[in-house]
Amino acid sequence: MSEFRRIIWIVLDSVGIGAMPDAAEFGDAGSDTLGNIAKQRKLTLPNLCGLGLGNIKPLPNLPAVQHPIGAYGKCALASPGKDTTTGHWEMAGILLEKPFPVYPRGFPPEVIEEFEKRVGRRTLGNKPASGTEIIAELGEQHLQTGWPIVYTSADSVFQIAAHESVIPVGELYRMCAIAREVLRGSHEVGRVIARPFEGEPGRFVRTSNRKDFAVPPSQGMLLDKLSERQIPVYAVGKISDIFLHRGISESVKTKNNADGMQKTEEAMRKRAAGLIFVNLVDFDQLYGHRNDIEGYAEALEAVDRWLGTLKPEPSDLILLTADHGCDPTTASTDHSREYTPLLAYGDRVKAGVNLGTRATLADIGQMVAENFGTQIQAGTSFLKDIQKGFN
Repeated sequence: MSEFRRIIWIVLDSVGIGAMPDAAEFGDAGSDTLGNIAKQRKLTLPNLCGLGLGNIKPLPNLPAVQHPIGAYGKCALASPGKDTTTGHWEMAGILLEKPFPVYPRGFPPEVIEEFEKRVGRRTLGNKPASGTEIIAELGEQHLQTGWPIVYTSADSVFQIAAHESVIPVGELYRMCAIAREVLRGSHEVGRVIARPFEGEPGRFVRTSNRKDFAVPPSQGMLLDKLSERQIPVYAVGKISDIFLHRGISESVKTKNNADGMQKTEEAMRKRAAGLIFVNLVDFDQLYGHRNDIEGYAEALEAVDRWLGTLKPEPSDLILLTADHGCDPTTASTDHSREYTPLLAYGDRVKAGVNLGTRATLADIGQMVAENFGTQIQAGTSFLKDIQKGFN
């Protein structure tokens, strides 16, 4: 019988906790999402600090506590990369040998020409850009021509933006599926993303109908293993898209962090056992990529307040981590190569355990796997380190 009947695993998307040793190779020397925000704007995070957030490393105005009620540490990314797919896949036990391709000068002609031929339309853009900025720049031309806006970022993504009145959401999804077929071999990006928007020129806003088309994850990852053992997995947010719904019993999309937190609580009321796997995306999508320090800080404080109201069952384990960084205080608006925080708490968790610096995010997945009676290929479990009753 598993030590924890239910695990609620919450990914605070992009909430990094300091540059990894190889950060300079990724252009991220000095990045520290939590630390740099805390330097510029006093953060009020009493619940996270009570779990041990400030014990992981010195953070301005976020003190270490003498008796944290959780176990705490940080995780390195063993895979080369700093994107959503790399981070989440590593959590599930998939370590990449080489990074997904990126396109700092836009996609090559052979990719764009094949895509245009197959969708029957020309395209606009084809460059790295902020999603909000490129629809402000090219949205009116898109309305006039009906041509989809294609863009990328520092991450391995092929993004397609379209106004819902010009290219209906279903048609946009079809275009993304075509792009996924075109982007094979050396051009196999981590994700193709549908980015629908609405509104008038000067007032365009992205809708909640985003959809990710990810590369199929390797067989044998954590969610496959849980499925083999008939362990239910309830996915909240973009988790189901990242893993192409593999091994997921039920999933629900979210509009924002507030909606994600509410739907996590709903899942906890409905699902008494198994894994509830959550991604809270606003930190990354709304604030990190826009260098919005205040918005990021307020989002951190909102999650902290929510954690103070969360009522887990005695047999629950709550896990908090991230998938990479996205420091809003630096000149870059891209993801950053950072360690991710690791916090674990619950009635059956040994308080105050320092889990140290984990070699890979896969350690979390291995711990979850061991709890439910299975194992994955990568990672070292820390289950017995946090269980009460084990020395």
